[in-house]
Amino acid sequence: MKRTIRNTILAGSLVAMVSSGCSKLIDDAYPNPNAAVRQPIEEIMPGIIGNMVGSSSAAGSAYGTANDGLYIGRYVQFWATNTAGNQYDQMGGATGASDVLGSVWAMHYYGMGQNLNRIVEWGTEEQKWDYVGAALAIRAWSMLTLTNVYGEAIVKEAFNTSALTFKYDAQPFIYDTVRAIARTAIAYLDRTDGNVSQQNLAKGDAYFYNGDVSKWKKFAYSVIARSFNQLSNKSAYNADSVVHYCDLGINSNSENASAKFANTGITGTSNFYGPFRSNVGTLRQTAYVANLVTGKGTMFNGAYDPRAHYLLREDSTGEITGILPNRGNSSLPANKQPFGFWGRGYALTAAPSSDATARYIFKNGAEFPILTASEVKFMKAEALLRKGSRPQAQQAYQEGIELSMNMLRTTYNESVPADKQITDQAIADYLANPAVVPAPQDLTLSHIMLQKYIALFGYGMIETWTDMRRFHYVDLDPQTGNQVYADFVLPTGLDLFINNNGKPVQRARPRYNSEYLYNVEELNRLGGLDLDYHTKEQWFSITE
Repeated sequence: MKRTIRNTILAGSLVAMVSSGCSKLIDDAYPNPNAAVRQPIEEIMPGIIGNMVGSSSAAGSAYGTANDGLYIGRYVQFWATNTAGNQYDQMGGATGASDVLGSVWAMHYYGMGQNLNRIVEWGTEEQKWDYVGAALAIRAWSMLTLTNVYGEAIVKEAFNTSALTFKYDAQPFIYDTVRAIARTAIAYLDRTDGNVSQQNLAKGDAYFYNGDVSKWKKFAYSVIARSFNQLSNKSAYNADSVVHYCDLGINSNSENASAKFANTGITGTSNFYGPFRSNVGTLRQTAYVANLVTGKGTMFNGAYDPRAHYLLREDSTGEITGILPNRGNSSLPANKQPFGFWGRGYALTAAPSSDATARYIFKNGAEFPILTASEVKFMKAEALLRKGSRPQAQQAYQEGIELSMNMLRTTYNESVPADKQITDQAIADYLANPAVVPAPQDLTLSHIMLQKYIALFGYGMIETWTDMRRFHYVDLDPQTGNQVYADFVLPTGLDLFINNNGKPVQRARPRYNSEYLYNVEELNRLGGLDLDYHTKEQWFSITE
């Protein structure tokens, strides 16, 4: 964000140095990229959608959830590094002059930022209410994602181009603002007057919802549902609000919010986790998720999940195993070390020339889910369980599992071994197992949260991290007295980063190359200069 302000000032200074006769020529030849240079909003929207995952620009690269997800995925033990000693395997935060874990910050303020504001401004002038509504729905999603990662953030002063420093706003205000923006988005998406056009909206969101306003509304409703669901530790938590907005939100896989890719062989047109972009070469699945899907853990004991070979990779013996965080290959014998997500051996980290052996979201052209029907069903199941509506909670829970499985076999069936593909019978058998779907009176938070964990594997790192922090990683299920996230082990001793001072990670620090260079006074007010700032609990997870 600070980069935008500085570029504006610099451009103004250069123009002031030349004569008034030359000024017009320079303005024509080099229009200020941060000024209101008019261009079709249909051409701005694709870049904003790209930023939801991981886009690139001349001023910076990889802004979006997928890049930060490389590290947050380590926090929730989706994956770990294939060698020992990685500070993010140890729940460490970014240190020094590093922009690691600053991609969501840059996505919100720089990648989307003023570009999204222009869609709202120019879309209003042109009466393209569908574009205005879609842009605001993205802003609501982006702001909620932002605060889930960083806690306090800049809202009121975010796009004040006359300011050089910016005040951070508290998380309760941000949550309220998210809902207000989402509701405004829905109001615009409800409009059919002016220049609303499915065909024209499809020009801008061809790689998202292809102009379908009804799906954009469901996306906005689902963001509101998330915002209510995430406040389960607050006395004002309202399960009925969660259920209400879940019912209005994404409820079928055809409505899933997913970023799609042209996959033309150019970096920005392919999936961030595919071999062409070469970002996950050192990552290997953990024992935690491997045990969940193979039935080796406390929960789902003995139930082999039909999704196992879609989400994870086999070892050289054909079995699914996983490593321990911060241990690298020392935690397993050589023949039990899992292959990488592109289908190559444990020690091979370079990207292959082809994605033929890759699966799921690790293929070059695979779409990347942003918010899915499965997640919505699990949010609803949790809310219903909390309010005591057990039969309805069980139904939503089972629907969440089915939606997850059907999404995989419909959208991500490529390169899965023939004998490991999900069938109707495999789904039926899994759901019939009482270890997976117990009677309503025996359904627990552990069942719901662990199935949600599996369903969001690979793409839902931030939501999973938010969930795990709501349960303080190791909170006990009041029904069973056991951990909600059964078998999850927080790193301790040498496996916990030294700067953590014995505490688990709770947030990322804001982007270094804006906030830690230019907004230091405000960061100091929040404790942002403390070495253990990343362990400061966020408001949303504090029980009150």
